[in-house]
Amino acid sequence: MKAEKIIKPANGYLMLLIVLLLFIGGIVLCAMQETIVYAIVSLIGFIGFFGFILVNPNTSKVILLFGKYVGTIKANGLYWANPLYKKKTISLRASNFDSERLKVNDKLGNPVMISTILVWRVTDTYKAAFDVDNYENFVRVQTDAAVRKLASMYPYDNFADEGHDEDITLRSSVNEVSEALEKEIDERLTIAGIEVLEARIGYLAYANEIASAMLKRQQATAIVAARHKIVQGAVEMVEMALNELSRKQIVELDDERKAAMVSNLLVILCGDKEASPVVNAGTLSH
Repeated sequence: MKAEKIIKPANGYLMLLIVLLLFIGGIVLCAMQETIVYAIVSLIGFIGFFGFILVNPNTSKVILLFGKYVGTIKANGLYWANPLYKKKTISLRASNFDSERLKVNDKLGNPVMISTILVWRVTDTYKAAFDVDNYENFVRVQTDAAVRKLASMYPYDNFADEGHDEDITLRSSVNEVSEALEKEIDERLTIAGIEVLEARIGYLAYANEIASAMLKRQQATAIVAARHKIVQGAVEMVEMALNELSRKQIVELDDERKAAMVSNLLVILCGDKEASPVVNAGTLSH
């Protein structure tokens, strides 16, 4: 037997009535007739009590007889089967697993701290019970291995200034990374008959030894990008101002005065502080 087999034993309520009749009736008849035969009947009834199987909703019972797989009971209710059967309970409920924070290296070799949140459930009780030693521990170990592999496939963030411009990163590509993680874990857990319902990154950050340096780097990158945007806008505004002055013929400016005006406007527009205006009450030359 290499696959799950669903069975449904005898109705437990009917067998409960029969076992009670055998047990109580045997005792009563043994006391009245004083015959050992009725004592044996009562003993059979007593042994019958060990054959009852209670299956709760979203749980299952894997049935074994002297080491041989008999089948799995998945329908909830009260059943009765051979008292010699060995029963092993396997939950079919969805389980939540929050892994520990692991220190791994991303694609660029930067150490990062990462953890995952996994939602899973057992779909094949035979594989979960017999193909792996401990399916719950198997989930934990394989999830950690999948997270380590995933982190090595993608960089934490883009570093376009260093020539590392990736389409998918751990920090920004949440959906793509979650899909890749779910696929990787699902392939690893198939051997245990486990279905992955959801997998996503629960925690992601640079390791402590480089966190401060990377924060300064991100701040510097943001400042450079902001400055680039400010300068680009300032140049466009200066160009617009010169064109409007020339088009409306408000004032005629030679190249020297244009250069001075451009310099003053760029200082005002690109400066960190507000400019203090100076009113020229004389001529353009003074």
